[in-house]
Amino acid sequence: MLFNSFDFLIFILIALTLFFGINHFVPLKCRRVVSNLYLLGLSYYFYMSWKCEYALILLAITITTYLCALGIEKCDHKKWKKPFVAISIVVSMSFLLVFKYYGFAMDNLGMLASFMGFKLSPVELDLILPIGLSFFTFQSISYVVDVYRKKVNAERNFFTYALYLSFFPQLVAGPIERSYTLLPQFRELPKFDSKKALRGLNLMLCGYFIKLVLADHCSEYVDAIFNNYEMHNGGSYLVASLLFFFQIYGDFSGYSLIAIGCAGIMGYDLMQNFRQPMFATSVSNFWRRWHISLTTWFKDYVYIPLGGSRCGRRTYFNLFIVFLLSGLWHGANWTFVCWGALNGMYLCIERFMGWSKKDWTGVARLCHWFMTFVLVMLAFAFFRAQTVAQAVYMMKGIVTNPGMPYFSPILMAYIALGVAGLLARDYKEEKGLEFAPYDSPRLAYRCAYFIGMATFILLFGTLNGNTFIYFQF
Repeated sequence: MLFNSFDFLIFILIALTLFFGINHFVPLKCRRVVSNLYLLGLSYYFYMSWKCEYALILLAITITTYLCALGIEKCDHKKWKKPFVAISIVVSMSFLLVFKYYGFAMDNLGMLASFMGFKLSPVELDLILPIGLSFFTFQSISYVVDVYRKKVNAERNFFTYALYLSFFPQLVAGPIERSYTLLPQFRELPKFDSKKALRGLNLMLCGYFIKLVLADHCSEYVDAIFNNYEMHNGGSYLVASLLFFFQIYGDFSGYSLIAIGCAGIMGYDLMQNFRQPMFATSVSNFWRRWHISLTTWFKDYVYIPLGGSRCGRRTYFNLFIVFLLSGLWHGANWTFVCWGALNGMYLCIERFMGWSKKDWTGVARLCHWFMTFVLVMLAFAFFRAQTVAQAVYMMKGIVTNPGMPYFSPILMAYIALGVAGLLARDYKEEKGLEFAPYDSPRLAYRCAYFIGMATFILLFGTLNGNTFIYFQF
C-alpha cells in the first residue's frame, strides 16, 4: 500500500477515524492498551498488504529482540549479556543477508571462481526482498544495543515493543527511530492536540507536493536518459544527474514528511529525517542534514564503536568503512558500494584539509556550496546507474561528448514548479521564518490553505502511483 495511492488515502481516513473514536469513547483506564493494540493490528495489516507471509519475518525479529533484551537486563554480569546481543544481531541480520545479499554474494563468488579457473554452481534462491527489511532490522538492533548500554530499560510489554518496531507510518522506509524517543510515547495515553494535528496535515501535504509535483516529474526525465544512455550525449547526462538529485531528495524527503505528518496527526513525534541538505557547504555538513536517522545510526552503532574521531590517522579508515557499509546497506550492487566509497573519500579529504570545521562566509561559502552540490550530485549518478560501467561512461561523456541536452518544455515547467516549491520551503525552514497559514486562528484561512494545496497537487502532480525509491532498500 503506497502512500501516494488512493488505497492509502482511504486506509488512513478510516484508520484515523477509528483511532480518534477509540480515544474518545473507550474508558480511560484501558484506553492506552486498546489504542496500542489497535495501532499494532493496523500496522501489521498495512505491512501484510504487500505480501502476507513476510510479516512472519517482522514477527520473528520482534520476538527474538524482545526476548534478548529481557535476557540482557536480567543478567548481572556483563559477559553474560554479550551472547544475547550477539544472538539478536545474528538473527536480525541473517534475514537481511539472505534476502538482500545472498544473490549478490553468490554472483561475485561465481565470477571470482571462474577467474581462478573453478566452476561454482550456487543454489538459486528465488526471493523477493521484504519491503522495509533494512529499516526495521536496524531499528531492532539499536534497541537491543541501547538496552545493553543501559540507555533504556527493556520493554516488558510485548505488544508495546511490537508496535515500536512495526508502527506503520515509518515501518517501510523510516525514519529509523530510537527506542528512547518512540517507545515512551507508546507507554503514555495518546492525547489529541489540534495544533500538532494541523501541523501533521500540513507536513503530509508538503510531502505529497514534493513527491508528486517534483520527484515523479524528475523521474520521467531521469528514466528516459539513464535507461537509454547510449542514445544521449553529455549534456543530457549532466541534466539527468542534476534532476536525479532532486528526484531522490524529493522522493525520500517527501515520504519522510508524510510519515512524520501522519504520526503527528495521531499525536506521536517522529524524528526529523532531512534538514535542508541543499544548503550544505561541505559534504560532512550534507550528511548531517541528509537521511539523519541513518547517518546517526551508523555514527552511534558503527563509527563510535570503531573509535570514532579519537583514533588519529585511523579516523580516516573509520569514516571510509562507515560510508562503504552505508553504500552496501542501500543495495546489493557495486554501484552502491562505489557511491558509498566516493562519499567516504570526500569526507576523508575534507577532514584532511580541515574544511569540515570551517564556517565559510561570502564568496568562499558560495564556492564551497557549489563544490559540495556538484560532488554529491556526481556521486548520486552511481547510485542511479544500473552498473558501474554505465556510471563511468556517463561521467566521462559529460566531459568528452558535450552537446545540447534532451529537452521537454512542459516537463521542465513542471519540474521548475516543483523545485521552486522545495527551495521556498527549505529556505523558510533554514532561516526559521514564521509563516504558517495552516495554523491561522481563522478557520476560513486554514480551510482555504489546505484545499488550495490539495487542489494544486491534484492539478500539477503525477497520479500514476510511482513507488518510492527507498522502498527497495
